[in-house]
Amino acid sequence: MDMKKMMKQAQMMQLELSRAQDEIKDMRFTASAGGGMVEATAKGDNTLESIAIHPDAVQMADAEMLQDMVLAAVNEALRGIATQSEQRLSAVTGGMNIPGLR
Repeated sequence: MDMKKMMKQAQMMQLELSRAQDEIKDMRFTASAGGGMVEATAKGDNTLESIAIHPDAVQMADAEMLQDMVLAAVNEALRGIATQSEQRLSAVTGGMNIPGLR
């Protein structure tokens, strides 16, 4: 493979990686816990967008149980967005482990 062709392929991969990273920023993943009593939505930049707590959860739960449900929903939302991000980047890189990419 000649050097020009390799450079062209590297540029194309870089462009596609940039697109993928932009798409990841716009991704959302919502997870719930306690049978839907608590919902958490994470964004592609690994921040939490929202937490929703059903009013029944507040009435029926003691504080510790509610905290556990919130924690479970948040952790699942963050795991979900990480998985989606990895899948999107893997589609671009063909599974290559490139330093600096999550």
